Amino acid sequence: MATEIVIVLAAIAIAYLLYKILKTIKNMVINTIMGLLVLLIANTVLGLGIAYSWVVVLTCAIAGVVGAILVILLHYLGIFF
Repeated sequence: MATEIVIVLAAIAIAYLLYKILKTIKNMVINTIMGLLVLLIANTVLGLGIAYSWVVVLTCAIAGVVGAILVILLHYLGIFF
């Protein structure tokens, strides 16, 4: 009886952790898509020429649209990208 209770509790804990991880991944994917969409529009409309490197994608994944605006601002200032 005690073994079954431990297995059920472990299954609940694993299900909870998987839920948290998948929720985080979903938000990161949405951030990445929105940020890269802003960069694509800025590159097309303003002709910025920002390359889509792993640094740009990671910045957009973490910060989303704000990260894309940061990349654009840094490009305008000539600091990076």
